[in-house]
Amino acid sequence: MPFVAKRCGVQFSPPSIVLIYESNVDDTNKIRKRIIPVRNFSNCSDCCMAAERMKHHIRHRAYLESVSLGQLERLHIVLRDHMQGHSLEHTLASLRLDPEEDLNKLDDEELARKKVQMDKLFERNRRRKDDPDFVYDLEVEFKGEVAREACSWDEEESDDGF
Repeated sequence: MPFVAKRCGVQFSPPSIVLIYESNVDDTNKIRKRIIPVRNFSNCSDCCMAAERMKHHIRHRAYLESVSLGQLERLHIVLRDHMQGHSLEHTLASLRLDPEEDLNKLDDEELARKKVQMDKLFERNRRRKDDPDFVYDLEVEFKGEVAREACSWDEEESDDGF
């Protein structure tokens, strides 16, 4: 891999992706900056398709090889939200997972993005049988749990019919 990406960012005017990378072509390991213009992109564009198109573009493919498609998509979302008039804080907050957020109120694109984030978090925290700290039947008592209300399902009754 002749180019290793160190940092990625956005430039709002003109809309561009800024890539700080290390060039290993002539074994000098120089840090360089490349500004990749985002063309044919509007506030209604599909960020996933635009990121995929940029990553596989013949002129930028070698530079963006070490940049994940998800990161490029997030950068395109920041650009699109800026074009729609949203602040950077609003955009960054929408990209974070909030456990108190009502996911029923999101549109399909945002909901899909949140689900992908939740899947990544789940896979990162998941314990597999091969892990050294794996415990088969782990039982955990949670402190500070609210007292449970009595329920008719919890009562010990003998059901003669079954």
